[in-house]
Amino acid sequence: MKPTAAPSADAALALIKPEVRAQIAYTLEAPPAPRKLNQNESPFDAPEVVKEAVIRAAWGEPWNRYPPFTPRELVERLAARHRWLASGVLVGNGSNELIQATLAVTVGAGTPVVTPAPTFSLYRLLVAVYGGRHVPVSLTPDFQFDVDALVRAARDTRAPLVVVNSPNNPTGTPFPDGAVARLLAETGALIVMDEAYQDFGGPTAVPLLTDHARLVVLRTFSKAMSLAGLRFGYALAHPAVAAEIAKARLPYNVNRVTLAAAHAALDAADLLAERTRAVRRSRELLERRLSGIPGLRAFPSAANFVLIRCVARPAAEVFHRLVEEYGILVRDAALSALLA
Repeated sequence: MKPTAAPSADAALALIKPEVRAQIAYTLEAPPAPRKLNQNESPFDAPEVVKEAVIRAAWGEPWNRYPPFTPRELVERLAARHRWLASGVLVGNGSNELIQATLAVTVGAGTPVVTPAPTFSLYRLLVAVYGGRHVPVSLTPDFQFDVDALVRAARDTRAPLVVVNSPNNPTGTPFPDGAVARLLAETGALIVMDEAYQDFGGPTAVPLLTDHARLVVLRTFSKAMSLAGLRFGYALAHPAVAAEIAKARLPYNVNRVTLAAAHAALDAADLLAERTRAVRRSRELLERRLSGIPGLRAFPSAANFVLIRCVARPAAEVFHRLVEEYGILVRDAALSALLA
């Protein structure tokens, strides 16, 4: 039997929020290449000792049972890692789930949300999905954070939420020392620090949690911990704030295999930290070598990637030549109007 043509979807689409239909879904389609650098993943696969531990643990788990609603032992280990309260730790199916949950409990129709720009595009997309109003604050011409402008934007719009990715994706820029404290002191917003790349450089906002209830810090095991394929992240917040964000998470959100992998990665923390140091050294070497190539400008980075401006040739041409002639897949950041 031949498949029939799909019926018209016009009536169904009319039921979707216009703010959602106006957006483009988050995606990163790219050609295959032997050297894949376009998603800021770890260049190292998870260590064998981690994989072996995960397989052993997963084999012994009851797959017919839901995972624990709150994996208390893992939560306590994460709390100890950051010298924070276990009641202020939330785990998620990647830190992206916790970004989504945080926005879900704070953003409604017309809610202003301030972020630097350019930055991780998921923030803007989710703000639109929840009916909010994205308030972008441009970085300086050399891609540094304009902290004064962030403070002004948050005050002028009375934004209840400021989201900062530090080090910033796609520029690699770290949020300056003292800047988070300024946002907390000079605005009334909830400050969300997405520290997905913080293991590779830049200051952390975690110590400020002790004195500030309006701070949420997000971390992930996708980058330095080599677990992007298993999706694990967590949030650190005041226990009362964490309890509210938890209401927007899906139940049983982290599966048993991922929970085992998170434990195994923490057990291998020393090995993974050495790999992180190796990435930092490689980044510094790459920056130096790229800076010596005419027609390229490499911007200083505190992340596990380097932003390059193509001066002599269009970025799209360089992108395609790297893939087709050298088998190296990078990301064409010029697709962002703010980086073109």
